[in-house]
Amino acid sequence: MRTVLLLLVAMPLLAGCLSMTPSTGVHQPMSARPEPRQAVGPTNGAIYQIANARPMFEDRRARFVGDTLTITINEKNNAQKTSAANAEKKNTMALAVPKIIGVPGKGAQGIDVEASSENKFDGKGGASANNGFTGTITVTVIEVYPNGNLLVSGEKMVAINQGNEFIRFSGVVNPLYINNNAVSSTQVADARIEFKQNGFIDSAQVMGWLARFFLTFMPF
Repeated sequence: MRTVLLLLVAMPLLAGCLSMTPSTGVHQPMSARPEPRQAVGPTNGAIYQIANARPMFEDRRARFVGDTLTITINEKNNAQKTSAANAEKKNTMALAVPKIIGVPGKGAQGIDVEASSENKFDGKGGASANNGFTGTITVTVIEVYPNGNLLVSGEKMVAINQGNEFIRFSGVVNPLYINNNAVSSTQVADARIEFKQNGFIDSAQVMGWLARFFLTFMPF
């Protein structure tokens, strides 16, 4: 009876684990609030304020912590690899016992012994990968490096039917590549792109913890 009660208590907990947010490897945090601007005295003038100033001929591109930037994801990766190896080895041995008169062991005289061995190895291998990921996501500047580069990170969650889809992106952006406050993912350094899901469909593709336990300790 106690075992049944424990199972009844554990079932809701296990069900709750299915809806947990998938882990991530992108830069953290995935969002940041703008830093408070320092108060400026009236000596700066009635219009020009240093804390909120932007160059007159510069567009509204991201440059401060908390600013947003649109990333155009356009990733296409193709990789192919082939390998082949072969080895061959042959050994032959022949032994003959001559006939000698007056020598003990006459039963072995005149025997011819031959032995041969052959080893051959032939191995081939090949691998190919073709991945594509396109889309857009708006990220937030979470840090400004001393040289002006921007560390950006962001997440987009889309709820579809009974599951959630998570699109995550982070990386280092050179402001020179920003055009209309957007930049291509191919121009982002240390880019980390993720597309993950949670829900019963995604959970059905994951081996259960009990099966993984027995597979670890009883691989045979």
